[in-house]
Amino acid sequence: MLIKYIKSDLYRYAGNTNFKAFLKNFLFNKSFNFTFWLRICSQGGLLAKLSYPIFWYKRRNNGIDISHSTKIGYGLYIGHGGPLIINPTAVLGNNINLSQYTTIGANNGKAAEIGDNVYIGPNVCIVENVKIGSNVCIGAGSVVTKDIPENSTAAGNYAKVLNNNPNLKYIHNRWTDI
Repeated sequence: MLIKYIKSDLYRYAGNTNFKAFLKNFLFNKSFNFTFWLRICSQGGLLAKLSYPIFWYKRRNNGIDISHSTKIGYGLYIGHGGPLIINPTAVLGNNINLSQYTTIGANNGKAAEIGDNVYIGPNVCIVENVKIGSNVCIGAGSVVTKDIPENSTAAGNYAKVLNNNPNLKYIHNRWTDI
């Protein structure tokens, strides 16, 4: 299962899962490198305990604050390497794009639940226990405080649904082997 998660993330970055693509992205793409260590620490066990210091260093060095206990589906893509803050109680679906300066948080209780194939633009703040459906595009600078239905585009401060025709051209190389 760990290998499948890493392959799905690699596919989102490179469009294939061969060793050359893995090596190139592991060495030169700090976002993929971070997700690699995140996936290892998320699985638990001895390997996770041994690799946690590396993961902690990557979190601190890259400005990406995603806990290893956060539930994240297949095909995580972090654009531009952060900074990001994701509350550990958030639930992220498959094929999620997270842009720079994104915050998914909660002051009281549980954070957001995000569906599959969701693009979250730069400087987006998702607050509290909102549900974001599948196939959603959230525009840059949005503040999401209410649920967003499936198959829609939302933007603004406070985010409003603009249309029911999501612009998902930003979600490249979707992982479909789920």
